[in-house]
Amino acid sequence: MTTDMTPDVRAELTRGMRILWDVPVPMGDGNVLRADVFLPEDEAPVPVLLSHGCYGKGILFQEGYANQWERMVSDFPEILEASSGEFQAWELADPERFVPHGYAVVRVDSRGSGNSEGVRHLWSRQEIDDYVEVVEWAGTQPWSDGNVGLLGISYYAAQQWQVAAEQPEHLKAIVPWEGTSDLYRELYYHGGIRCTFLDSWSAKQDRSQYGYGERGLPNAHTGATTAGPTLSDEYRAAHRVDAVADVTTHPLLDARHETDAVDWDRVTVPVLSSANWGGAGLHLRGNVEGFVRSNTPNKWLEVHGLEHWTHFYTDYGVGLQRQFLDHFLKGADNGWDRRPPVLLQVRHIDGFEERPAEAWPLPETSWQELFLDAGTGNLSPGPGTEESSRTYEAAGDGVTFMTAPIKEDTEITGPVALRVWISSTTEDADLFAVVRLFDPQGDEVVFRGAMDAHTPVAQGWLRASHRALDPELTTEYRPVHPHDRVDPLVPGQPYEVEIEIWPTSIVVPAGYRLGLTLRGTDYAYPGPVKEEFALVHRYPGKGTGPFVHPVDSRPWDLVGGDVTVYSGPGFPSRLLLPIIGTTELGTPVDVS
Repeated sequence: MTTDMTPDVRAELTRGMRILWDVPVPMGDGNVLRADVFLPEDEAPVPVLLSHGCYGKGILFQEGYANQWERMVSDFPEILEASSGEFQAWELADPERFVPHGYAVVRVDSRGSGNSEGVRHLWSRQEIDDYVEVVEWAGTQPWSDGNVGLLGISYYAAQQWQVAAEQPEHLKAIVPWEGTSDLYRELYYHGGIRCTFLDSWSAKQDRSQYGYGERGLPNAHTGATTAGPTLSDEYRAAHRVDAVADVTTHPLLDARHETDAVDWDRVTVPVLSSANWGGAGLHLRGNVEGFVRSNTPNKWLEVHGLEHWTHFYTDYGVGLQRQFLDHFLKGADNGWDRRPPVLLQVRHIDGFEERPAEAWPLPETSWQELFLDAGTGNLSPGPGTEESSRTYEAAGDGVTFMTAPIKEDTEITGPVALRVWISSTTEDADLFAVVRLFDPQGDEVVFRGAMDAHTPVAQGWLRASHRALDPELTTEYRPVHPHDRVDPLVPGQPYEVEIEIWPTSIVVPAGYRLGLTLRGTDYAYPGPVKEEFALVHRYPGKGTGPFVHPVDSRPWDLVGGDVTVYSGPGFPSRLLLPIIGTTELGTPVDVS
């Protein structure tokens, strides 16, 4: 077993960059993190683009995530036309796309990860505190001009909101690209239903924990290990916190989860927040939430599609990042401040259409209701004249309500909300709401999403006992639940519940139909799995990726009963859609 606990600091000059490998970053408590620093050949101080996270800064993208790399550069060869790709790492900025433009790119392994020593506690307050110290360290180095921006995907994006709320002196802008901002609602408990993504994700992080050493991938440039010295399994077990156990013992949004909350009033730095239409489960809601709630006059929202890493590296994504960062870190008068605050890649069944907007939700939205008819299974403009009901088994395929064929191309872009009357034969019910699209032949149309090859149009979740609403945050088009108490159901008694369905965008072609499925288990794409895309996404490809809620992780004796859906004049169950344009698909309503 290797016992040398200190990686060597190495330097090299290559591809027009000065590179410093494993630079020590001292923390106030005596712990030492390690950073790789990519600098221009010119030694003049420059702005810093900073990341801090757990995946191992020295692992090459194409080695650690080969299938994802091959798909990305095959679809977008431009990525390797602008860079050799030799310094790309998973979810991190490519130095060759920024250093030649006058930036320092700094990658820091978080505590207990990669080459950074200490006790590893993923998704923790400790990591936020460390990150704040790292920002101030980066802002005071001789190669830094004091202006620090944060840039990265997913894990490297999520913590940016909390760091910004701490207002470190040298932080001047953030670019959270597809990362959560509400850990309880977007990562741990969707609608109060525990998501086991953390379980499966944590199990995959073994190779990047400090002490994995020679068992893992070496740094292709230095030959050194990318996860510290080779230490025993016992040592590593003693130097990590069991995040899964921590979360599962707190099923309500209590004081433990409040420590993860972002103080939005204190997020005042410029923000470019980037989300993914196919990111239900993690890579969507938090970025929209951050744009809406952050307290800065300088904020922009961009929403795209495809995999959650792809557009971060395309010319489209890098172009947006550089223009934003040039403006706020370098003071460039490049027109960024004159951009509309919202840039959407509006989704079609065969691609995307770029369109700017002035606000979110879009100012021209026509909010329209489609009512559930439990008797016919229809989604209709009116609530109907007769009361009816339809029952499904919690473990089955649920019940689907369908529109008639839509008469003209119709755009739906924005938040979606479901108000539905239900009862259960048990004291609770887990409700999975899925908005779906069907072609004229009745086949479902799905999309390449952030982490699954067959994502539906939109998804939402709610445990019925969490149906209480937050009166301050709830709007007609976005119900918000405090998740601070459990209100059991009386079996057989109808209850009105409201479900937040995460934002979406789709232009429905004429002749196609929308569907709404209510079920007691995760959506499961019924068509054939495209194996090549399932391999790229690393998950089975059935529509939800890793964001699943297995029966054995839930109190099935409480939530596994039969669920009845009610409709009609006394039970006006309805789906609220954001229609863009003049189409009258449903009944227009005033949401002000």
